[in-house]
Amino acid sequence: MKLAGKKILVTGADGFIGSHLVEHLVEIGCEVRAMALYNSFGSRGWLDQCDEELIRKIEIVMGDVRDRGSVATAMSDCNVVFHLAALIGIPYSYQSPESYVSTNIVGTLNILEEARKIGCERTLVTSTSEVYGTAKYVPIDESHPFQAQSPYSATKIGADRLAESYIRSFECPVTVVRPFNTYGPRQSTRAVIPTIITQLCSGLSELQLGSLTPTRDLVYVSDTAQGFARIAESDKTIGEEINISTGVDISIGDLAQTIIELSGCSATIVSAEERLRPTGSEVERLLGSSEKLEKLVGWSPGTPLKEGLVATVDWFSKPTNLAKYRAGEYSV
Repeated sequence: MKLAGKKILVTGADGFIGSHLVEHLVEIGCEVRAMALYNSFGSRGWLDQCDEELIRKIEIVMGDVRDRGSVATAMSDCNVVFHLAALIGIPYSYQSPESYVSTNIVGTLNILEEARKIGCERTLVTSTSEVYGTAKYVPIDESHPFQAQSPYSATKIGADRLAESYIRSFECPVTVVRPFNTYGPRQSTRAVIPTIITQLCSGLSELQLGSLTPTRDLVYVSDTAQGFARIAESDKTIGEEINISTGVDISIGDLAQTIIELSGCSATIVSAEERLRPTGSEVERLLGSSEKLEKLVGWSPGTPLKEGLVATVDWFSKPTNLAKYRAGEYSV
């Protein structure tokens, strides 16, 4: 199935990956409806920072995936749904787990049920590598056991299993897409790379980070967006759970040092107590296998880590972009 000409809904379009996916789908000729979380400020998240020409080409609807009526309105007449809306901050999930259940599980249920009701051609549910927990073996393939090492992870596991149930019970054409650690322009400082870069670009001499020993498999955001699109276009991916990863990992400490060198700044790296996860909750290693994705659709990551980091540093270093962040302030 070619996506060009299809009417497509992207939930979470106001977010980091969602806004980049919207841009990519428009580029390949899709008719895009972008769903952003309703708020009284009228903010459309990162969509407000996108090119005006792009905004004229899409339909933006404000809503909330937790509300069935809102979901039904947004999905009306859509052929394909990319469901990315989620609560993602792990530390906040320790404080407010119920809100994660509402958005990540109930929200996903609403999407799946409406997709079944209207006979949606394809539904892609976004997972996360966090569902695997600390790697029991590497590279992590889709058969790796799930480990709920945070309330956030637990709700994403629940959402994934709901998707599986709709595949098995109702034969819905659903795919679970599981990106590993995506990074790039517009990412929140709840992720480590923006945390490092914003502190450096603000002239701070001491980088406040969490644990420096965990490793992560980092995928540049344009590669992730292309992976989503390729998965949606292939009938071979229906009913599957699929990783998007690079097969290479790097420790947080080495990553921070690499970014310091690329930015031309100097700083001391500090592991701050308040930024550490509880011992049993820290995911020590994530190194994914994208063999399944490459076999099914021919996707492979196109952006080397240093190239992606340079592009990310360049974006964050622009004063107008940096001003959107509160560097050095730790918020869950």
